[in-house]
Amino acid sequence: MESKFDNTEDKNVYRVQGFTCTNCAGIFEKNVKNLPGVIDAQVNFGASKITVFGNTTVEDLEKAGAFESLKVTSEKQLINEKNKPFWRENWNVLLSAVLLVMGYFLGEQYGEESFLSAVTYVASILIGGYELFKKGIKNLFRLQFDMNTLMSVAIIGAAAIGEWGEGATVVILFAISEVLELYSMEKARQSIRSLMDIAPKEALIRRGSEEFTVSVDDIQLGDVMIVKPGQKLAMDGIVIKGTSTINQAAITGESVPVTKTIDDEVFAGTLNEEGLLEVKVTKRIEDTTISKIIHLVEEAQAERAPSQAFVDRFAKYYTPAIMILALGITVVPPLFLGAAWGDWIYRGLALLVVGCPCALVISTPVSIVTAIGNAAKNGVLIKGGIHLEEAGRLSAIAFDKTGTLTKGFPEVTNFITFGNNEENELLSAAAVIEKGSQHPLASAIIRKAEKDGSDLSFEVTEFQSITGKGVKATVKGELYYIGNPKLFNELHGSINQDTAKEIKELQEQGKTVMILGTDQQILALIAVADDVRDSSKNVIKELHEIGIKKTIMLTGDNQATANVIGKQLHVAEVKAELLPQDKLDYIKELRQNYGKVAMIGDGVNDAPALAASTVGIAMGGAGTDTALETADIALMADDLSKLPYTIRLSRKTLAIIKQNITFSLGIKLVALALIVPGWLTLWLAIFADMGATLIVTLNSLRLLKVKGNPSNNTPTGDE
Repeated sequence: MESKFDNTEDKNVYRVQGFTCTNCAGIFEKNVKNLPGVIDAQVNFGASKITVFGNTTVEDLEKAGAFESLKVTSEKQLINEKNKPFWRENWNVLLSAVLLVMGYFLGEQYGEESFLSAVTYVASILIGGYELFKKGIKNLFRLQFDMNTLMSVAIIGAAAIGEWGEGATVVILFAISEVLELYSMEKARQSIRSLMDIAPKEALIRRGSEEFTVSVDDIQLGDVMIVKPGQKLAMDGIVIKGTSTINQAAITGESVPVTKTIDDEVFAGTLNEEGLLEVKVTKRIEDTTISKIIHLVEEAQAERAPSQAFVDRFAKYYTPAIMILALGITVVPPLFLGAAWGDWIYRGLALLVVGCPCALVISTPVSIVTAIGNAAKNGVLIKGGIHLEEAGRLSAIAFDKTGTLTKGFPEVTNFITFGNNEENELLSAAAVIEKGSQHPLASAIIRKAEKDGSDLSFEVTEFQSITGKGVKATVKGELYYIGNPKLFNELHGSINQDTAKEIKELQEQGKTVMILGTDQQILALIAVADDVRDSSKNVIKELHEIGIKKTIMLTGDNQATANVIGKQLHVAEVKAELLPQDKLDYIKELRQNYGKVAMIGDGVNDAPALAASTVGIAMGGAGTDTALETADIALMADDLSKLPYTIRLSRKTLAIIKQNITFSLGIKLVALALIVPGWLTLWLAIFADMGATLIVTLNSLRLLKVKGNPSNNTPTGDE
């Protein structure tokens, strides 16, 4: 989430312990904004953080959060959380429960209105509800009507009309539900905390001839990190010595370890399985891939999904309406119908309790937090709740071909020369020209030349890219063109029949044909093949099975080659020989016909098409800053099979959000209907409200069970 204050120098981020609901987070944010020296503040409920712009102290922040006993620490401070035994953490709840039971038995023995029974109930209320009353009464004087305020009013009201047992029961149920709710939210946030703990906090570093262990904060760019077998990497870097297999599951979700050798990129948080590696550090701790993932996921969890925005708007009007209705129920029947004040005060109190919108307000954010955290652990980075929801509504998916449906490592299969030209000389010219090109097929020509030992020392001048068609440059005084047949049709008017026939035959074999020539003649045909990914066919099939109406392959390649690959993969439609503008126009057309459309590519090429789609999905986000920054969703590994998993997770999230909202509103309506005949007791009201909150939270936690299967990366779990 961006802010107008993002560039402010006095910007500090703090972690907050103790948030139980979005309402509490909102009050805390408001309190912090009112602190002296604070310009602005933004609470991230999902990540349990607050960003403060201006000058303040941790002590002041904790004072602002005193109403909820919030604990605040600097984001960079290491927290060693030691879980206290349940009985020590919640002794007051246990003692209050014991006193409640004693009060019940004393009431049975000496009568419900006996002095001993009443005193025991009062002790139970005071011990169990001390923190509740402290917050609630403060908020009452500030006219802040949150759950604590409503509960305090209800319990004090119950005591005032002699319902001591009911008041004590409400206190116990509320205290227990608070403990369970806090536990549930911490469980939802655990997915991010587990990511934060992936990378080691120290590393063995060599500087010069000296080796020593240092904190990651003190590691400098260019330091050599020594990583032994069985150790995790603490920093991103490049391997400068050694060969090993690296388990990258923490970053990319890949279950199969990847072999790494000299000049290969490695990431912080990954596990070195076999050999000894020496890694040159290339990024600071705050710039490592895992740090960026954590930051982006936490920011994504702070973004309001469309369903959450609806719920927040609804709750804004719902809460005052409930308070007015409760006042009406309390006052109107006794004043105008002669009813008993005690009965209708009791019913008004019950309405206040059951009417609190906690379950409704928390129904969406807890689902979003859980789903985005789960996706990150499985190698899928979702940049916000809106993209998570949109992915579940997709009707059509367009794929870039090279590097997405294919492996992206094309090889030269044919180099056909014409006339008396030397193959080695033409290959050298083609390779030195393609060194200036960004096209994926250029690398195939360069690799071929290097493998054949061609001379690549020629100077290239007047290099120019011809968008969507090829390149031109001068080598040794000769102007060469390299590009697709369309380029040479334009240059020469037409290509002779024999050459055109040869090009067509190569294309029908699924090969991409590039032509090397001048503005006068064709010198060579270069046929390049890019193998289809092993997973592509199964992914397309699975997408159709889960209800995606249309899959489309968009490519700048020739129609014949595209048709061969499209047929092999069973893609519904193939669009070939497209320029970037053509892809953009086609995505716009798809959106008109299908509504929700995704474009999946490498995050660098086809940027306009990715931007124009409902959801832009980038392949291979690990180590690619552009993909992480520009895409709505990034598949961290070059693994297409994460796409069906992402769509299933999104649909599951949408379903659970709908279930939560429906259940939250449904339980309120049932409880409201029970008030008029007087069947809704105070303890039943709080049981309904807090029970609903717990149920929607636990329902959302089911999203943690949706996982990628290690064997084929398809989702398993609670589908």
